Amino acid sequence: MSSQTSPRAVPPREPVARVLVLIPTYNERDNLPRIVARTRRAVPSADICVLEDNSPDGTGAVADELAAVDPQVRVIHRPVKQGLGPAYLAGFGLALDEGYDAVVEMDADGSHQPEQLPSLLHALETADVVIGSRWVPGGSVVNWPLHRKALSIGANIYTKVLLGMSVRDATAGYRVYRTAALKAVSLGDVASQGYCFQVDLTRRAVAAGLRVVEVPITFVEREAGASKMSREILRESLQLITLWGLQTRAKQTRDLLRREPTWHQL
Repeated sequence: MSSQTSPRAVPPREPVARVLVLIPTYNERDNLPRIVARTRRAVPSADICVLEDNSPDGTGAVADELAAVDPQVRVIHRPVKQGLGPAYLAGFGLALDEGYDAVVEMDADGSHQPEQLPSLLHALETADVVIGSRWVPGGSVVNWPLHRKALSIGANIYTKVLLGMSVRDATAGYRVYRTAALKAVSLGDVASQGYCFQVDLTRRAVAAGLRVVEVPITFVEREAGASKMSREILRESLQLITLWGLQTRAKQTRDLLRREPTWHQL
């Protein structure tokens, strides 16, 4: 386990009682029943919200069927596909409005194993944000070709260097936020749409002084359905991370200049 803060003793946070697992879906008809069932077994006390983006394959109907037989499952039907970021923001709004203590981000395709969720929730005892990390000691990926690993590692190194964060897997999508942490990161002006949304929230959490902890996970590539990764998503991520990095460096330079003594102070 690694964290963004010092390894010295950290005071415990408030206990977490109510947890909402958010599962965004687009064309995940075959995967959704399996991931919901596994999540319910892994953390029976948690509620689940499916964030359904009007999938043409009938995922929405499947989600409604699951919700009809399980009071701990609900569905938010969104009119059009708008991307990962807006879907999660809708789920965050629900969690905040209904008084949940923590909210989980989890993919529908099985790459985020629900059986590892108890470990992430346990880490909330001393954290504000917990990231299921592929790139800390003990973390791993399964069924990824070499070029995919290289792309992910390279993207995280670029992000870490440019934004000045110690987080090793800022692009990871399996994570848990205390809802108190969400209130501290200014969700109102989050504009990132795709997977860059994860980097955006990570940098906001670090900037807000929140404690971000990484817990090693085994990431398993999906067995059914098509990946949502695209050139457009990669382009957005590169452009925004570069912009944020330049803004970070500019702010650091301004702060340094303000601290430097002028000639009449010497």
